[in-house]
Amino acid sequence: MTAIRALPATTSYAVGFGVSSVRTPPTNLRSRRVVNAQAEPSDKSVEIMRKFSEQYARRSDTYFCVDKSVTSVVIKGLADHKDSLGAPLCPCRHYDDKAAEATQGFWNCPCVPMRERKECHCMLFLTPDNDFAGNEQAISMEEIKELTANM
Repeated sequence: MTAIRALPATTSYAVGFGVSSVRTPPTNLRSRRVVNAQAEPSDKSVEIMRKFSEQYARRSDTYFCVDKSVTSVVIKGLADHKDSLGAPLCPCRHYDDKAAEATQGFWNCPCVPMRERKECHCMLFLTPDNDFAGNEQAISMEEIKELTANM
């Protein structure tokens, strides 16, 4: 009879590809950066990310989503990560270690896929041929607050 044992929570498997990887937890937990998330990002960070988003949309010839609530939520997510991590880490992805990802920079907005191929997973920056692209490259602080008020 084969015994079944529980795997550590840090084990991850790529199902169907015959690949597995086991990551062991750090031996010195004190060396890990602990980040306390706020309930809401600061208005200053939201404004910084709003201005950045407008400028980058114009510079990259991309547009905000036709549904500006998508734009608002993403901008607030970027602002939250700017406050809590010190960098505008993409808010639309899952990370095992957000602080480490923010340090690496690959998923900091604008992420590498956006800069290289104009592919924005968050739908913040959409090319004109995208079915969800609106025709605007601007959003006000009032719109962001109004569209995210009940979230």
